[in-house]
Amino acid sequence: MRIWYYSKLDNIPHVDEVEGRCVRIGRAPENDIVLDSHYVPSEAAVLYCRDGRWELHALCPNVVQVGGETLYAGDSRGIEGGQQIVLFPYTLVLDFGDRQEMTEGQRLGALQRQWSNELVDIHAELLSKMDLTGERERILRFDDEYMLVLERNIEQIAWLRETFSPKSSDLVAFAAGLCCRGALIDSLTETARTAASDVWRPGNHGNRMVSRVPAREEELQHAVLLVAERLRLSSCEGVSQQHELIDRGFWAAWKGLSERLHNDFKLYLAQRQLIKEIEDILFGYGPLEDLLRTPTVSEIMVVDSDHIYLEKQGVIQDSGRRFVSDDVTVAIIQRIVAKVGRLIDKSRPLVDARLADGSRVNAIIPPLAVSGPCLTIRKFPERRLQIDDLVKKKTLTRTVAEFLRAAVFVRKNILIAGGTGTGKTTLLNCLSDYIPDHERIVTIEDTAELQICKTHVVRLETRESNVEGTGAYTIRDLVRNALRMRPDRIIVGECRGPEALDMLQAMNTGHDGSLTTIHANTPADVVLRLEVLVQMAADLPVASIHRQIASAIDLIVQLTRLRDGRRVISEVAEVLTAKFDGEIRVKPLFVLDGRDDSPELTPTGAIPSFMDELINVGRIRLETFYLSSGPIIGETTASC
Repeated sequence: MRIWYYSKLDNIPHVDEVEGRCVRIGRAPENDIVLDSHYVPSEAAVLYCRDGRWELHALCPNVVQVGGETLYAGDSRGIEGGQQIVLFPYTLVLDFGDRQEMTEGQRLGALQRQWSNELVDIHAELLSKMDLTGERERILRFDDEYMLVLERNIEQIAWLRETFSPKSSDLVAFAAGLCCRGALIDSLTETARTAASDVWRPGNHGNRMVSRVPAREEELQHAVLLVAERLRLSSCEGVSQQHELIDRGFWAAWKGLSERLHNDFKLYLAQRQLIKEIEDILFGYGPLEDLLRTPTVSEIMVVDSDHIYLEKQGVIQDSGRRFVSDDVTVAIIQRIVAKVGRLIDKSRPLVDARLADGSRVNAIIPPLAVSGPCLTIRKFPERRLQIDDLVKKKTLTRTVAEFLRAAVFVRKNILIAGGTGTGKTTLLNCLSDYIPDHERIVTIEDTAELQICKTHVVRLETRESNVEGTGAYTIRDLVRNALRMRPDRIIVGECRGPEALDMLQAMNTGHDGSLTTIHANTPADVVLRLEVLVQMAADLPVASIHRQIASAIDLIVQLTRLRDGRRVISEVAEVLTAKFDGEIRVKPLFVLDGRDDSPELTPTGAIPSFMDELINVGRIRLETFYLSSGPIIGETTASC
């Protein structure tokens, strides 16, 4: 049996082969697994194998965790292969040979942390050796002589630190794999890139490397082709599927190829990767460079300098990357927002910006960010999603898509509700495709990120106050101004304040077919939230607000995220007013069934009050709204 372990204090992975049916763990040298830390007792725990099954017995008062469960002195628990044992500051993983994939993931994670630590230390030594103040402009002017000196210094520091010594063969192979993976992603991105592409390529800072060896670069391209063949990337339909395949299988393919490569070539790739990442820190976007150009990464979340998370396929995961310091993190944030003419410093520690490709950026630094500079980038996909894509992803059914298409066509006011990251803006973009081409559209947003594929579109964006505290224009100001611009439809990116009242009034004054989004958990909550937002603008009685809402909003489309990260429409409901008590009624038309494995949006059997309009224009069939079996779901009252 093998036991992998590493300390949170240095993140250097270790592996020991153990024999026998009893394995002792502790700080004392006579233990089978020696954890060299004063936090660990002399005898911390012992592993026993009984009847072919391993058990962990805690021996110390220190807290031991097994799979998230806490053990105290005298407690015992069964251990499975790949399960984590946490004994601060160490994490141990048992490898029985039947959980190779999980163990390999643990190994790669430890190597990524070790590589990140090397980058931090080498960067610090480089700054003490070279004066890089103000040198960024010189580098951008293609000063190859200076770049060569810089790259030679990086190599020298790495050799003095023994980063690439023979005992670090695993780290060398890992860094070489990072280099090959980056070259593979670059080739796919460049192949898929067109003049109209929405992929944001942050820069070519890594390509500025002047110490490259042409013969080695040809070998690298050959290695990239071999990995692509092993992964069978040519069989994939699009670049996104290719990247998904790389995420799943690259390291397995690289492991098979790496064993056949000469050590000198792997050493060259490792040094190349080191120089590239250090230059990214100095002149580019640091550890974000590779993440920004990877299509499968939909969101990047920098919690602090030591923790960078990302979202893939709706699932948040630790990237294993880190910034070298808070100062470097702030400098990179400043580079990003400077691209769109924004500033961020201690006097203005908060910025909300839109990048050239439409990606959304939010940054906040100390003193507002207590734990350190924080950055969130929500990337736009390389291709704008359409309603057919959402149907394929099972966000909604074809029936619901056709119903929403008909509702947009007959100019029904639609409000899209959901939490953060549920896909409200994406659905709003898709529904805008159904607006007839001859209609005039005015869009209003805090940061312009809607992608309306129509020719007659006027795009308005709010403006913050200047340094004198004047010149600010809010969404409410723009909504009022839009009414004077002769719009057929008004699209507000999100109602989050007093502009909700102006939006409702616009929908009630001849601008039917308008669209907007709001943060709410259920259609009933939408009404309650609109009450609060309207009262921020005017002190109106609740009954009056309800009449405004019921008169303005026709449909509420509720979005949610499932446990597996998939974004789906959970309910489509019509907003009605009761005849007698004046309360708002939310009538579900489609709801998500209760199946946990594969929930599906199904009709409730209720008929919308504007069904005649849909049938008259030939956009919908009556039988769409009848269940094949089961009862009809009734109305719910939205008021408290």
